[in-house]
Amino acid sequence: MRHARRSEGRTARTYVVCAGSRVVGYYALASGVILRDAATARLQRNAPDPIPIMLLGRLAVDRDWLGRGIARGMLKDALLRTLAASEIAGIAALVTHALSDEARRFYEHHGFAPSPLHPRTLMVTMREALTATL
Repeated sequence: MRHARRSEGRTARTYVVCAGSRVVGYYALASGVILRDAATARLQRNAPDPIPIMLLGRLAVDRDWLGRGIARGMLKDALLRTLAASEIAGIAALVTHALSDEARRFYEHHGFAPSPLHPRTLMVTMREALTATL
């Protein structure tokens, strides 16, 4: 929970999944930008420099609750919130920084593509998010 609280502030919003009074997962969303050179080819197409994005930060699940679909559900929630925000704020993609190869594979499985400059920076355009495998 302390990591979830640390993510909250003026520049980010944290979303928490609880089982009773126990926090079993959380993630944070913040607005930001990515330079065109660091974006996937699909995201670069007809985009300004820098490109407005939503940043998905620190999606995490309690070890005792792994394998129950919580991460998938939180990712779906993050995508839906980002899609809604993109309709009023011009957000082009949801971007995240995978901390491990396992996390990278999770995001790639759900339609995220790696940055050409930073393989653990992954992104999905808003158009791609509409058809993400969730």
